Amino acid sequence: MTLAVQVIDQAGKNLGGFLPRIGGALALLAFGLVMVRVVTWVLSRGLTAAGVDTLGERWGVHDALERIGLERSMVKLFTRGLRIALSLVVVFASLSLLGLQFLSESLNAAVLFLPKLLVALALLLAGTILGGVARERVDRMADQMDLPVPLGQLAQVGVIAVFAITALAQVAISSVILLLLVAILLAGVCATLALAFGLGGREMARSLNAGRFVSASFELGQEVSVGELRGKIVALEPAATILEVDHGRVRVPNQLMVETPVTIHEEPAAGV
Repeated sequence: MTLAVQVIDQAGKNLGGFLPRIGGALALLAFGLVMVRVVTWVLSRGLTAAGVDTLGERWGVHDALERIGLERSMVKLFTRGLRIALSLVVVFASLSLLGLQFLSESLNAAVLFLPKLLVALALLLAGTILGGVARERVDRMADQMDLPVPLGQLAQVGVIAVFAITALAQVAISSVILLLLVAILLAGVCATLALAFGLGGREMARSLNAGRFVSASFELGQEVSVGELRGKIVALEPAATILEVDHGRVRVPNQLMVETPVTIHEEPAAGV
């Protein structure tokens, strides 16, 4: 009977010492989460007033976010990520008040790893956004030059790969694995370029030769007819000739200017 009383008494003392820790942890959790909401709300207002979302629309970042399934708002994306990070810190701090040794060691390791993980995720997101922007710009340039090579896709993969490898380095992935990933990436890019140029090199050479012939045979300001199309030459590009017609401007492939009869109606005016 005496032993049972001692056990109950000791359990009561332990529980009495543990209850204040639980209360403190819950109070810190509640207060911390409220403060996280307040901080992110104030920050969201400040970034919106500073015009961050306006810059995102102007630079095409919101379009890239939409393509990967995210909301069209840099401010909301940043504040949401910050809220998650701060909430995790508050949760870890609250659990540390419980004073459990095994839990404290795990929490310390998690707290030290959390910034690296957040940086890695931010790098992956930035790489995805910048890769989409780079692909759009390079595809536009490749279309203007009539290049049969998927340069836009290669640019996107290259940008994302660089950011992904940097992100893996942040979370302490072995350098051997990173070097292997770089080697695989370079091999894939070289194989894609070799295949694209092998299949489309002849057409590209024909297009460039046609562009040189057109640049030597025609001048800006000349009024010409190509088939049923008649207009004034306003630009001579490597892959196409731009004609200004009644309803706007038409892009005529240079191969068509070489392979079909072209009628010159008048010489360009002096000084054109």
